[in-house]
Amino acid sequence: MNNKAILLLEDNPDDEALTLRALKKNNIVNEVIVAHDGAEAFDFLYGNGHALPAMVLLDLKLPKIDGLVVLRRVRAEPRTRLLPVVILTTSREEQDLVTSYQLGANSYICKPVDFAQFTEAVRQLGLYWLVLNEAPPCPRSQ
Repeated sequence: MNNKAILLLEDNPDDEALTLRALKKNNIVNEVIVAHDGAEAFDFLYGNGHALPAMVLLDLKLPKIDGLVVLRRVRAEPRTRLLPVVILTTSREEQDLVTSYQLGANSYICKPVDFAQFTEAVRQLGLYWLVLNEAPPCPRSQ
């Protein structure tokens, strides 16, 4: 779809494999960088001068630094403030949903249990966020 990376924050190896498989099945060939906790995500986003990803797929229930803390920091930093962040989680808790949007999530998706449904959700995510959506220009390094 394009060559910009996707940052996937996922601590569950099964969900990670499922997401990668669904991306591949839908011919989404973007590089996928996987962070298994919030600390790894911060290292990628704010260390070593990496280019920003095209989007972030963010699980909420992460070890070390949870997803809501990650989202709060992403929105607080000028470099990442406009980065598309899609919550992709098993949490159906209303408070997680409300807090995610209050903190600036672009979308909130509950992971479908069925692989076919999950694959379709990933296809639609890729189509919208990587093809149809007009992203803001990349901010200059600070």
